[in-house]
Amino acid sequence: MRTKRRNRVIFVSSLVASLSVAFIFIVLAMNENVDFYYTPSDLTSSKIINKDSLRIGGLVQEDSIKISKDSLKTNFLVTDLENSIEVYYEGILPNLFKENSGVIARGFYDYSDGIFYAKEILAKHDENYIPKEVKKALVNDS
Repeated sequence: MRTKRRNRVIFVSSLVASLSVAFIFIVLAMNENVDFYYTPSDLTSSKIINKDSLRIGGLVQEDSIKISKDSLKTNFLVTDLENSIEVYYEGILPNLFKENSGVIARGFYDYSDGIFYAKEILAKHDENYIPKEVKKALVNDS
């Protein structure tokens, strides 16, 4: 009788320990893969530890996009309607990139010159996004 009880206690203890270790691994894996972004106000109000990869999010400010004619260099302002930060990017811009639209840039912020140097630009759309072709077809049908 004692051996059954002892075996049951060992089994339950092993199960609890295994589940605890699995839970810790899951939490650590999720924590490493979650990417948050900062707003321009976050970056201008405090010195955030400058990592190699930082994300900034906001709206592309109207009349701020400057695209070089002979290269892929682009400068624009990202705003959160309180503060703005200049973003420098060299590369092909996403199709949805435009003024007054949401954008997330990944790169690093140089506090000495106040410029965010982006390595990647992600353009956001609202939940009501409809491709241009579908929108034209819907307008033509009605």
